[in-house]
Amino acid sequence: MSVMPDSWIKKMAIENKMIEPFVDKQVRGHTISYGVSSYGYDIRVADEYKIFTNINSTIVDPKQFDEKSFISYKGDYCIIPPNSFALAKSIEYFRIPRNILTICVGKSTYARCGIIVNVTPFEPEWEGFVTLEISNTTPLPAKIYSMEGIAQVIFLKADEICEVSYADKAGKYQKQKAITYPKVE
Repeated sequence: MSVMPDSWIKKMAIENKMIEPFVDKQVRGHTISYGVSSYGYDIRVADEYKIFTNINSTIVDPKQFDEKSFISYKGDYCIIPPNSFALAKSIEYFRIPRNILTICVGKSTYARCGIIVNVTPFEPEWEGFVTLEISNTTPLPAKIYSMEGIAQVIFLKADEICEVSYADKAGKYQKQKAITYPKVE
């Protein structure tokens, strides 16, 4: 496998609609950066959140997930309570080629504030909006800015095409349009 440079990302995003909407340069300034970077793409967080709450004293169980564990919120920013987390989604919609695997990692600006972004790899031929898990590891409330950078996607090109892609196995998170809760099928 090899890491793909910005020129490849631009070409794939435009020709194959791999990332929509696509920003062909890194946007900076008084914003947390997003868009193409040297060997990846910095995705943005949308303005919809599911903030974890223990008000209902439910058990977090991935096999029997109770949506009452979250409250919905929409806004220009999100305040995540101390030692808690929120789910969100990317602004960008992805269509991953069959010979590509991605790794998504949090941005250093947030990491330096004790905010961790966790996203699983985007498998070959996975498609959809990314569900993001944003953890506040600090004992203080943490502010997340909507419509700004949240994580970086690194694209890895395989030497050979995979035998079974995410689309082939009809993955349970394929073509997700909204923040998607855990599910077991």
